[in-house]
Amino acid sequence: MGEFDGLAALVTGGGSGIGLATATLLAGRGARVACLDLNPPGDPFFGVKADVTDDGAVRTAVAAAAERLGGIDILVNNAGIGAAGTIEQNADEEWFRVLDVNLLGMVRVARAALPYLRASGHAAIVNTGSIAATAGLPNRALYSASKGAIVSLTLAMAIDHVAEGIRVNCVSPGTADTPWVQRLLAAAPDPDAERHALERRQPMGRLVSAEEVAAAIAYLASPLSASTTGTVLAVDGGMHGLRPRPES
Repeated sequence: MGEFDGLAALVTGGGSGIGLATATLLAGRGARVACLDLNPPGDPFFGVKADVTDDGAVRTAVAAAAERLGGIDILVNNAGIGAAGTIEQNADEEWFRVLDVNLLGMVRVARAALPYLRASGHAAIVNTGSIAATAGLPNRALYSASKGAIVSLTLAMAIDHVAEGIRVNCVSPGTADTPWVQRLLAAAPDPDAERHALERRQPMGRLVSAEEVAAAIAYLASPLSASTTGTVLAVDGGMHGLRPRPES
């Protein structure tokens, strides 16, 4: 018996990285899983293709997932995109684009899923945030703003829906070894040096794995965590609170 036996989960951004790792873990623990993505995976998941910036497409995809899975008990709001630069280096159009995906995309999916979550006896939403929400990282102004908004949104959703039996939490990864980070490294003048710098930035001295973030998401989504809501869980190698001495 798995802790998610009998439960249905919808994972956005489930085609790769943290989303795919999460979908794989939830399925392995007994959940029926649908992945919403621009390029969704196939079996053993039910893949639904949708752009989270398109409200009509989101509603159609969520309804299709609910019909196929027999409802939705768990929503993992993971779809997102990155952005680099200071406030000077991103035009308004880029701000609108990133916020439309990272913040409003979560709103659209959660809004469409709420009727199904209200019908569940074990409803949970987990939003994917970032250490960038609370740590001042260089050249991440837009990305940090989008993730900071997700933390605030998580708390607001948690109080709005607690009486309906819907728990809402947020996972906050540090720099994770994901396809987006791999693309950043590939574009760097010295990818090896850049990776080393990112690893040293986290007190544990390495990047976070997608599977480690997935495990934290599963904890927050699990019926075993029925008293956990309005929480931001850091999975960042200690980056949010530890201050190691500089190397001599």
